[in-house]
Amino acid sequence: MLRLLPVEPKFFELFERQSAVVLEAARALQEMAYHYDRVGERAQAIKDLESRGDHITHEVIDNLNRTFITPFDREDIHALASALDDVLDNIEGVSSRFELFQIKKITPETVHLISIIEKSCIAIHEAVKHLRDFRRVLEYCVQINQLENEADHISRTSTARLFEEAADFRELIKWKELYGRLEATTDDCEDVANILEGIVVKNT
Repeated sequence: MLRLLPVEPKFFELFERQSAVVLEAARALQEMAYHYDRVGERAQAIKDLESRGDHITHEVIDNLNRTFITPFDREDIHALASALDDVLDNIEGVSSRFELFQIKKITPETVHLISIIEKSCIAIHEAVKHLRDFRRVLEYCVQINQLENEADHISRTSTARLFEEAADFRELIKWKELYGRLEATTDDCEDVANILEGIVVKNT
């Protein structure tokens, strides 16, 4: 049978898979923070999740390029896939830096920031699962925005404390980079929330 229009690929399922991998990586990072051992092994496991997420991102883009009819705007599909990929990249970036910088012990502020990232990724995954009917998507977006504000405050105060208390300049540089990367991850989560909010506004 000849099809005049291509069949719409399962973008909703792809986004659910992608956000599930992001959440799995966030939980793996949280496990690393709670049980700070086997750092190299744990970082590699998160790197493997990041690679899996890359494959899903490419699958979304490939389907987008081959599809005429999409469930919502093409630019929003591309933006959401890219934003989710950014969150995953930054999670992997944090875990790899624990190993690269040879961090012996992490700070309570780091644990708190990673907990915020994990909560944000839970909200992202739940919001994505509601994209079919848009119910509660905005509710989860509000949660993510509030979590980002909390993370921003913790990051600012922690970085300021570094300049007051750090005895070793090298340690100051390492932790400034780590706090910045953790804050950037929550910023990326907020970017996902903003894209989701835009999709809801355009389609309701």
